[in-house]
Formats: sequence, structure tokens, C-alpha cells
Amino acid sequence: MFSPADLINLAIALPVFAAVGIAATGRFPNLREAVSVLSGIALLAVNIALYQAHQQGPAPAAHWLDMLPGLGLSFEVETLGLLFALVASSLWPVTVIYAIGYMRGHNEQNQTRFYACFALALSAVMAIAYAENLLTLFVFYEVLSLATYPLVTHAGTDKARHGGRVYLGILMGTSIAFFLPAIIITSFISGTVSFTPGGILPDDAPVWLLSLLLPLFVFGIGKAAMMPFHRWLPAAMVAPTPVSALLHAVAVVKAGVFSVVKILVYVFGLDTLSELAMTDYLLYLAAAGILLASLVAMRQDNIKARLAYSTISQLGYITLGVLLASATGVIGSAMHIAMHAAGKITLFFCAGAIYVAAHKTLVSELDGLGRKMPYTFVAFSIAALSIIGLPPTGGTWSKWTLMLGAVDSGHLFVIAVLALSSLLNIVYLLELPARAFLREPAAGHDDHHGGEAPWPSLLALCFTALSCLLLFFYAGAIQQFLQGMNL
Repeated sequence: MFSPADLINLAIALPVFAAVGIAATGRFPNLREAVSVLSGIALLAVNIALYQAHQQGPAPAAHWLDMLPGLGLSFEVETLGLLFALVASSLWPVTVIYAIGYMRGHNEQNQTRFYACFALALSAVMAIAYAENLLTLFVFYEVLSLATYPLVTHAGTDKARHGGRVYLGILMGTSIAFFLPAIIITSFISGTVSFTPGGILPDDAPVWLLSLLLPLFVFGIGKAAMMPFHRWLPAAMVAPTPVSALLHAVAVVKAGVFSVVKILVYVFGLDTLSELAMTDYLLYLAAAGILLASLVAMRQDNIKARLAYSTISQLGYITLGVLLASATGVIGSAMHIAMHAAGKITLFFCAGAIYVAAHKTLVSELDGLGRKMPYTFVAFSIAALSIIGLPPTGGTWSKWTLMLGAVDSGHLFVIAVLALSSLLNIVYLLELPARAFLREPAAGHDDHHGGEAPWPSLLALCFTALSCLLLFFYAGAIQQFLQGMNL
């Protein structure tokens, strides 16, 4: 039997072993992909075991090494991190199954490198989820950026390399310029960098210094795609669609908003947040970003570009929720991490399926396509309803909880922002299935396509669409679990 500490170490190490196995079996595609899928299932099982250990006793913890006195790589399982780890590990095997159909159907090159880097990214995600302190979080935050860079530049074209430079430049630039100095200042004034319920910043810390620290952390975590440091996300859309799914739902952006929530809750604390004027300024900025990104999404004809700006908008929901500085708002943010993951990964799966099966990348090219790809566009419709926040999908409850958080904190304008954003979501998301089902194919473009995407991709997108529906009925269990966040 594994001890809780062993399970944490295994959760981080297992994807690394998987990457080695993938590289070793690269000449045998079926075996290579079996290693990927089975490793994903094994990682999910490890996280389920950690969930059980977390529920039954003291928080599982593991310590690796001390770099300096009081500064080391340590891990601890807490409620928010456990939710993130469960979401990421449950979507890894599904994404691999989808990638099998996509990568083979599109005859992609360097597939072994793709699956290996994907696994390494999941190792970094597990370390971020279970990070016990700011230093551990920062180290593996950077590892995640480096592990996903080869995925962004996978195509090897000039456009892909340019997208990769923007991706790595913004993410590492913000973390070095803002995130790292914020950690150093926090360590200096607090004497610790360990995440602690209620926060670690001293009560007598100058308000001006706390007002400086807050934007340093929020903007320093570039993976949260907070405007104006969001350009890396659309630039990264040059990557294959399974990578886009990884970026938007499984790993990168979720690591960003998860880090924002964890730092604001366990470094600042809700009481400190509620007293800072800077919190309100950032709240207004997040609200503006939600609406601006939605307006930009409406103007995008490229499907993946439209979904990328949609992600920027939806990430704003999560940042906004924690900036409300209320327990209900934080729970709404945490719920939206799970709800958005299921919805957005389905949307990207559908976009990739359309590309592989019909060679379409533009919204304006989808007229009549729903008659030949009905499962894909029904799945897209379900996921779109979840992103919009309409029943019977999981996104309904995370948006509802965020609105309740706005009421609790007295920021009633947030309700109007969320409502307007949902209306904009309807316009730019439901246009795709409406075109596919309700319009006639353009003349000369109705006989080139034979059906749905390869069955592994179709199976994966149907599964994630079903999860959007199931989350509607199990949202209460997630909310109850999140009550253990010690807010």
C-alpha cells in the first residue's frame, strides 16, 4: 500500500514515467498510445486515492528538498488543489483518445514528441495543484511553460514558431518581471511562503505595499490571460487542436486561474482582499475584460480564434469571482474551473473534428454541415449551453454561484456583467450550430464530405459533452466538497 506522501510523489512522477514509456515505444504507434491512455487512467486512480486520503484524515503532504532555510519544494493536498488535479487527470485520457483520431486522421508529424510533451505537462500540472508554497508553485509553473512550448510549435512552420515565441515570451516575461518579485517581497515581509488559510501577510504591512503586491501576482500569472497580458493565448492557436484543448481546459490556463485563486485566498486572505482599494480596481478590469473579449470573439471568423477569445472572457469569470472577496464568490470561481473545463474542451474537440472531417476552419463555412456531422454539432450545442450558463448544463451553477457571490460582496454591477456576457456568448457560440443545422450548404460545397470525424475523436467529444450534462446534476456535490477550503 502507498502512503499519502507516496501518492503525491506518484501523481507527479507517473506522467514523467509515461513520457519515457511513450518515447521508448515511439516506433509502435498502437503501443505508444496505449501507454498514454493507461497512464492517464492510472493518474486519475492515484488522484482518487488522494481524495479518499484527504477525506479520511490529515492533509496528505510530501517534502522533497530545501533550497534555502525555509524555502523548499513541498507539496500538500488541499481542497482547491485536489479539485484541479481531479479535473486535469480525468481529462488527460479523454484528450489522448481524441488525439489518436485527430493526429492520425490529419497525418500529423512528430506524434511521439506530442504525446511525451503532453505527459510532461501533466506532471507539472500535478505539482502545481499540490504545491504547498509559492516557491514550489513558481518552479513548476515555469516547467509547465517549457513543457508546452514544443506543443505550441508542433507544426514547425514560421507561423508556429512565431506563435511559440509570443507564447513563451509573454508567459515567462510576466512571471520573471512580476510573479518572482512578488514572491520575494512576500517572503521578506511574511517570513514564509507557505499557503495558509486566512493568508500569510502581516496585519501591520503597509497598505501601499499590499496594493503593489496584488497586481504583481495577478498580472504575473500570465497563464490566467488577464488583459492586457492575453495575446499569448490567441497566438498559441497555431498548435494542433488537441494542444488547444490542453491549453484551454486541461493544463495551462487552468493552472493560471487556479494559481490566482490559491494565492489570493491563501496568501492574501479574503479579509485583506476586501480592505484593499486595488481589489476593486482589478475587479473592474476583470469585468471589462470579460465583455471586451466577448466582443472580440464575435468578430472572429476562424473557429479556434473565436474559442480562444471566449476562453479569455471565461477566465475573467474565475478571476472576478475571487476578487469579490467573498466565500461564495471563491466557491463560484472554483466551480467554474471544472465547469469551463468540460465545456471548453468539448468545443475545441468539435472544432478539431470539423477540421479533420470537413477541412473547415471558418464559421462562415459551416452552412449545412450539421446534416453530415450531427453528433459533432449536437455536442457543440451542449457545450455552448454550458459556457453560456443555461440548464441543463453544469455552467448554470457556477455562474449562479458567482452571482450570489456578487450579492454577498455588494458588487451588484457584476450581475449585470455576467448577464450581458451570457447574451454575448449566445451570439458568438450558437451561431455555429445554427449555421450547421438551419442553413443550406453553399452551392458547390455540399458533396465533398462523407461524415463524422474518426471514431476516437467522436467518442471523446461525446463523452465530454455528456459530462457537461452530468455536472448539472452533480454540481451540489462539488459545491459541498469546496466548503472544505477553509475560507
